[in-house]
Amino acid sequence: MRLNLIILFFILACGPVWAQKWQPGNFTDVKGNRTVGMVRVNPGGKGPIKDEGFIEFRDDPKANPYKLSASDLRSFVVGKDSFVVAHAPQNESWNKEETDFVQVVLDAPLKLYMAKGGTGSGGSSVHFSPGVSAGYGSGGYGGGLGGGVGISLGGGGGGGGGKSGKTVYYYGESTAEMKRLTDENFEDIMIEIMGDEEQVVDNIKEHKFNLRSMDKLLDYYNKMAASHGAAPQPPKGGAF
Repeated sequence: MRLNLIILFFILACGPVWAQKWQPGNFTDVKGNRTVGMVRVNPGGKGPIKDEGFIEFRDDPKANPYKLSASDLRSFVVGKDSFVVAHAPQNESWNKEETDFVQVVLDAPLKLYMAKGGTGSGGSSVHFSPGVSAGYGSGGYGGGLGGGVGISLGGGGGGGGGKSGKTVYYYGESTAEMKRLTDENFEDIMIEIMGDEEQVVDNIKEHKFNLRSMDKLLDYYNKMAASHGAAPQPPKGGAF
């Protein structure tokens, strides 16, 4: 019992450190220049610009890190995950940062973006856990661990989340046009995004998936696409 308690304490103590570690990645600045190095998306302290999300970057493991505010960037990549700069959509408010990052979940003509609600850390509202599934979890909205970014989401119309700690999905041809994915528009929007996979579309129409099982739907879609070599890849920088 004592050993189990010690292990549990170690996991809880090291969890935040693991989540904030440096990862290989790159960023694309507002002029379109791409720089490769190391990225940390949960930095401490204040950001360069008030009310903006930010990341830390270093050119190599031994270089001094520097902070990059959202308005300095078009996008950044950490491992296999891509993030783009976004503003709170119309009729919504992001409590902490009105300019922040959202994860590109599916890079289709009509793109799917994700933000995971959180309280922010050290002036940044971005929360990223490498390798953790992007989805709602078995407990409903925000019921499980989620990968990607986290925005301190404020009020706003639409179902499917919106409060701190909940995963929220958006859709749009670009972040400038993105809108909230809700229970009401889920079927129409996901059929349009995943329309290249007929079997997936049929399952959506048969109501086998909904907003609360988005992680399962994404896994299913990617597996189907990969089975014939058509799995979509998130963008590696640029304006989306």
